[in-house]
Amino acid sequence: MPKLSVHYLPQFVAEHELADAVVVVIDQLRASSTVCHALAAGAVEVRPLVEVDAVLREVDGQERSQVLLGGERGGKRIEGFDLGNSPAEYTADVVFGKRIYFTTTNGTRAINHARLASRVLMAAACNLSAVVDELADENVVHLLCAGTGGHVSRDDLLVAGALAHEFSARGDWRLNEGAQATRGEWQELLNAAAAFGRSTSEQLALELQNTPGGKNLMAIGHDDDLVICGDIDSRPVVPELDRSSGCLVL
Repeated sequence: MPKLSVHYLPQFVAEHELADAVVVVIDQLRASSTVCHALAAGAVEVRPLVEVDAVLREVDGQERSQVLLGGERGGKRIEGFDLGNSPAEYTADVVFGKRIYFTTTNGTRAINHARLASRVLMAAACNLSAVVDELADENVVHLLCAGTGGHVSRDDLLVAGALAHEFSARGDWRLNEGAQATRGEWQELLNAAAAFGRSTSEQLALELQNTPGGKNLMAIGHDDDLVICGDIDSRPVVPELDRSSGCLVL
């Protein structure tokens, strides 16, 4: 029987426990969503880096016409960078054919935490079904939530629960305690959507407003990102870390 495990934060699971396993990093607000939008819009690759200085070192001396710097600190675009961490910025006219060097407060750190895994993918609401399709035949899958500033964030847990719900619907998966709990939260969201006559995407966008990540975004004027990030299956791509290049690609 295949096993699905949800980890609420990177610090809740040791790196060696993820070694040689399939790990899906979830940073719903917003790194996972933004990477999906960037690659779906035709970016060649997204190189995730933990620190701002690492980005600047990597691009030093490169032909900048083919390179974009993207990312945030405190939710805001980093000074001197081309793009922030809003998926709305990563449109085809901006990113098509470009390589993106990318650093965020939570998501890129979670990717780094999974560096011993055999496969590292990124998931968000926007590529939910595509990720399940990709991993339906795996035997062991870990869902690694990035959190917000070192704290558990419900936006990530809702996506983890949606994935657990979908995996369970397609096969007989053994769920760890975290997967069972988050699947229950997702079921509550589905029930609320039905009760109020909303689509699942509409209900998710509403509930994102009350998450730590959502509140942070609303405080800095990025309310629209909650609707974009809540749009389920809008970007059916599966970003995966290419070991040879260290970049997220399709």
